[in-house]
Amino acid sequence: MNKVALYVAFAFMLTATSCKKYLEKEPDNRAKLTSPEKVSQLLGTAYPSANYMAFAEAMSDNANDKGAGVIKNVNEDSYFFRDVRDNAQDTPEFYWFGCYEAIAAANQALQACNQAPDPENYKAQKGEALLARAYAHFMLVTFFSKVYDPSTAATDPGIPYVLEPETVVIKQYERKTVAYVYEMIEKDLLEGLPLIDDKSYTVPRYHFNRAAANAFATRFYLFKKEYSKVIQYANTAVPNYLASLRPWNTTYANLGLNDVPQVYLKSSEPANLLLIGTTSWYANGYEYARYRYGMDASVQAQVLPTSVPVSGGTWGFRTGTVGTGNIAVTKLSQHFAYESPTSNFGRGYVMIPAFTVEEVLFNKAEASAYTGQFTPAIADLNMYLSTRLVSVTPGALPANRTLTEDKLATYSGTNSIRDGLLKLVLNYKRAEFVQEGMRWFDILRHNIPVVHTTKTGETHTLAANDPRRLLQIPQSALLSGVAQNPR
Repeated sequence: MNKVALYVAFAFMLTATSCKKYLEKEPDNRAKLTSPEKVSQLLGTAYPSANYMAFAEAMSDNANDKGAGVIKNVNEDSYFFRDVRDNAQDTPEFYWFGCYEAIAAANQALQACNQAPDPENYKAQKGEALLARAYAHFMLVTFFSKVYDPSTAATDPGIPYVLEPETVVIKQYERKTVAYVYEMIEKDLLEGLPLIDDKSYTVPRYHFNRAAANAFATRFYLFKKEYSKVIQYANTAVPNYLASLRPWNTTYANLGLNDVPQVYLKSSEPANLLLIGTTSWYANGYEYARYRYGMDASVQAQVLPTSVPVSGGTWGFRTGTVGTGNIAVTKLSQHFAYESPTSNFGRGYVMIPAFTVEEVLFNKAEASAYTGQFTPAIADLNMYLSTRLVSVTPGALPANRTLTEDKLATYSGTNSIRDGLLKLVLNYKRAEFVQEGMRWFDILRHNIPVVHTTKTGETHTLAANDPRRLLQIPQSALLSGVAQNPR
């Protein structure tokens, strides 16, 4: 059998029930990568086929104890800031291995590109592989290491940055540091971005197209606090926001609640810059709304208040109820595939928007606030509001709904325009991505404390520097010498 890039995930594979069948099959055609087209086929697997939304959302301040609902370890343990007790779909451990499997595919593709007799013909594939490798490592270091802090990154433990296909069964790795991981992510990002060629893709939104690659750069540099670069890459990623923002107050408003996800996740939706298919049950019958620990009426009042902060007016997001007390913003959908044509079991799949126009806008607005560029930041947020407020024509926000410096200074509570902008960006971003797990990234970056309260009044607090902000390294990774996070 070809030992093809199993990496750290090999220990996990040994525990899977389908291990024998898995090992009896040739995993894919990566040992026969004799053309750019075949490398492109392999790169379709170079994106994490795992979903982070379930645990990221439950850990955040978007979750409350509803007293009843679907009980799963990933939802309950995450809400109580405990290590999740299983490795099934949607868990941190499943995500860890999903990322390293994606990295394995990217590294195999890079080897094929570098060893090809005509490497010039593989430039587009090399660019995609470098971006995919950088993205998977970035997501790993974000969840499993301390958030980037320039004063401590050189000593904070990172995650293994894997640069080549594995040729042994269980290879030993070291975590090195967060600074090192960020250095390698940036190297891959900057080397790969100029090579990206949208014409090489049949459906660009399923790959790191140029817009998605630049959007990734805005997120990376926002975490790294290099705000001028955030603005630079945002301007390249999205030259025209009005034509690309989701039409929540127009097109989406005329759809049935169950029809919204079909449009929300389309590859032809301009707001979607990168879509990734994940093995997940998160949207099975709107399960993300049916979890016991999730958005209830009190959280909804904070995240989606009846009057939009500062501007006033009503949010155009489409919300519905699933059962009793379960609130869903209808945007994610579930697909099911049987394991084989004759089986009665299978897997759930959820397409996730990994990068969107809306995130780029918020990243740029936050960076603009930090650099004192208040006018363009306010203009971007006003453009955003014109596509979100009920009974407003996109691009024509009424004067009584328009954000101004005076309004933002009042909103800050400190008479600071900058503080008001930052506060409002985070609040609008929280509303935009509720139930998608994105709030967790801002909680990490801004060291926002999270307090979860049970129905019996018991409180669980995640303080700013609590070690539980770092997800635990899977125990099975110990076989490869990867040390776990302290608790």
